[in-house]
Amino acid sequence: MDYGMNQRAKARTRARFVREAPDVRRQAMIDATARCLAEKGVGGTSVRAICARAGVSSGLLTHYFDGVDALILATYHDVGSRVSAAVDAAIEAAGDDPCDRLRACLQANFLKPILDPDLLATWIAFWSLVKTDPGIAAVHAEVYGGTRAHLESLLRAAAPAMDAARARIAAISLTALVDGLWLELCLDSSTFSPAEAQAMVEAAMMQALGVD
Repeated sequence: MDYGMNQRAKARTRARFVREAPDVRRQAMIDATARCLAEKGVGGTSVRAICARAGVSSGLLTHYFDGVDALILATYHDVGSRVSAAVDAAIEAAGDDPCDRLRACLQANFLKPILDPDLLATWIAFWSLVKTDPGIAAVHAEVYGGTRAHLESLLRAAAPAMDAARARIAAISLTALVDGLWLELCLDSSTFSPAEAQAMVEAAMMQALGVD
């Protein structure tokens, strides 16, 4: 075998190793589940559908997860973590000013990758399970509770005189406004623009901070 053929053989070996790495296979199934939930809903998210999209055998799914329910739960964790990471990156990019950091946290919801109709479709599938699946309900409470707690801390940093009770109500109100605007934009982007949504949230943020 000449040198070139030998290098190509090594490259193929490395490629197989990367494709077959356990964490890569697990993530591929999580990604496939998110896509199935977005396209087919919970009812169409079966072992066969997930494995076909991920390009793995059904036996491999049960090797990594205790069935579809466990995989959907892991997918909820994963999607929630990705959204949180996008928000955290926006906050860090905003610098050290507390008001800028609060603004970045809120307005990141109207930018990619969070402003995405496919993400909405996936969330709707998760939401449909909150009342019937205790695992999903627990993750939902964790995700939304963590989001509100983070927002409360940003509010109190931006307005040091704000007490805990007021920060809690302000965080709930701002979260509800952001969620409603995000939902409407994902459903029908012709109603208003992301920039208009950001302006509405900015006005609510300034009101919460007591700034005229």
